[in-house]
Amino acid sequence: MRESTMSHPAFFNRLFPQSVAIDLGTANTLIYTRGEGILLNQPSVVCFQKSAEAGRSKVTAVGDQAKQLIGRSPGNVETVRPMRHGVIANFSAAEHMFREFVDMARLRSLFGRRAEFTICVPSSATAVERRAIREAAIAAGASKVTLIGESLAAAVGAGLPVAEARGSMVVDIGGGTTEVGIVSLGGIAYQTSVRVGGDQFDAAIIGHVRNTYGVIIGDQTAELVKKTIGTATSNVPRQCMRAVGRSLSDGLPRTIELSNYDVAEALAVPLKVVIGAVKNALENAPPELVTDIADTGIVLTGGGALLANLDRRLAEVTGLEVRVANEPLTCAVRGAGAAADCVDSASFLQ
Repeated sequence: MRESTMSHPAFFNRLFPQSVAIDLGTANTLIYTRGEGILLNQPSVVCFQKSAEAGRSKVTAVGDQAKQLIGRSPGNVETVRPMRHGVIANFSAAEHMFREFVDMARLRSLFGRRAEFTICVPSSATAVERRAIREAAIAAGASKVTLIGESLAAAVGAGLPVAEARGSMVVDIGGGTTEVGIVSLGGIAYQTSVRVGGDQFDAAIIGHVRNTYGVIIGDQTAELVKKTIGTATSNVPRQCMRAVGRSLSDGLPRTIELSNYDVAEALAVPLKVVIGAVKNALENAPPELVTDIADTGIVLTGGGALLANLDRRLAEVTGLEVRVANEPLTCAVRGAGAAADCVDSASFLQ
């Protein structure tokens, strides 16, 4: 006897889709479902082709394709990064980008039924910024939008015992913000946020190269330098790479050799802010939780956690064990997905 399509589990999974977790980050946007894992991981960039008709424009690229056009696009194409410090800075661009990413992840289910979105937000986001995120998600096709704090989501995704009566500390370094959170009993016991992240690291490298070598390098070159020879401390063996930029003196292309010592010097100021946030959290948290953290250590998540020797630098400053979470780039979105799927998730979600 032929099995009815209506009785097939896959049919019901599509008809009644699982909740969707989204990390709408300054640098990258990630979309996750428990059943299928990471459906999308793309740069938070969108390109518009300007129209002769006032007020009209057309999306020409999003994600990886759009990022490749930064600094290279013709005059009739505008490249926009709609997220800044983890919140929406350009609502129209964010709405277009959100819709494109939803389509790319193939989240639209049968009969037009829309998915429920759980979205990570920084603790510093204002009520207006949170409302903008909700509205952009609804415009992109969400039937319901729930928000979860970035640090709590990262802690869940990193596998920390957030539901237990003991303190755990997570430092989530994203593209535009660093979230420091101490979690216990399924909630945030203490949290702080500073608007310093991977973008500020790149800007610091650009500034250092300009001031030291008289050469202007682009954002993507700075990011490549950071990923290739970046380090949080100069107390390491020397490594070098070549970078090409524009000379300030004559405007011509110039190739320079940069070392990891250059990068460490450039990152000294933004890292001081990150380290200060970690120290402030330890100084202001309840003593019992700090005692727990002394036993369990600090966990680093987010793209910034991949900066070489950052765990070592923080360990030297705090005297605590510091480790990088497994798959730090996806901790927040996986944690948001896990929290959304919990039967009793009221304490997690907002």
